[in-house]
Amino acid sequence: MKRQNQREGLNMSVGDSALKAKNHLSVTVIGLGPMGKAIVNVLLDNGYRVTVWNRTSNKADEFLAKGALKASTVSEAVTSNELIILSLTDYQAMYAILEPISEQLSGKVIVNLSSDTPNKVREASKWLAEHNARHLTGGVLASPPGIGNKESITLYSGPREIFEAQKNILDVLTSTSYKGEDPGLAMLYYQIQIDVFWTALLSYLHSVTVAKANGISAQQLLPYVSDILSSLPRLLEFYTPRIDGGMHRGDVEKLAMGLASVEHVVQTSIEAGIDASLPAAVRDVFKRGVSNGHAGDSFTSLVEMFKKSAV
Repeated sequence: MKRQNQREGLNMSVGDSALKAKNHLSVTVIGLGPMGKAIVNVLLDNGYRVTVWNRTSNKADEFLAKGALKASTVSEAVTSNELIILSLTDYQAMYAILEPISEQLSGKVIVNLSSDTPNKVREASKWLAEHNARHLTGGVLASPPGIGNKESITLYSGPREIFEAQKNILDVLTSTSYKGEDPGLAMLYYQIQIDVFWTALLSYLHSVTVAKANGISAQQLLPYVSDILSSLPRLLEFYTPRIDGGMHRGDVEKLAMGLASVEHVVQTSIEAGIDASLPAAVRDVFKRGVSNGHAGDSFTSLVEMFKKSAV
């Protein structure tokens, strides 16, 4: 009989089932883009009772057959559970959704998996605290298909006790890494890694375009690009202590040599008849370093230049 009542409960309206939903196996997910959908599916598959809400209401319909509860309003979504997971474009979207019902945030735990800047995250954490809600920042280092995979990882920061209290459910989504009490710290680590990610992938796309312009397919190029990328960890291990020690002597390579090398990449792109703006931007960075007197230093001396805002 108890199991039957639980199954019937899945078909109740959010209002009728709110009291039953308030336990450690229930959660609200707001935002049903590709990442939000992946989160909901994994939570449902792992036995969690999930209340969903999205601005475009019909995006929630596909989850009803799996037992999700569809909230008709943000207010219903927020009041249904103590734990609220946000998967939105940015933190401004959070304000747009939650500000009108801010009086209902008291006592809630907001796990925000949206992307933004560290300072905007800190401001949002203060705003939520003013409304008696607790905030945990999450930076998901995975694409939607990686949700539910232990090889994927999400970075978290904020109150340690909140992270520990919610760790079981967060571990269902991905592996977790707690970075500290500062709510902006997880986002800082996240954006730093995204900096590397997109820059690397853009260079890959540019190299593929040069290759294809010369009759070489992406498949033919793949092993060569893979070899270059596989060499990077060793280079990082070599340069990291030097960078931390402020040592940029040109005993291994010199910035002027790097400038000449990148110039050849630019010219090769032009010869292929493709857009050379990406390597040209890299060349311009090298040029600035040389102009600042670092021609004979290692390319790592660019770190000193990057410290000074060009704006």
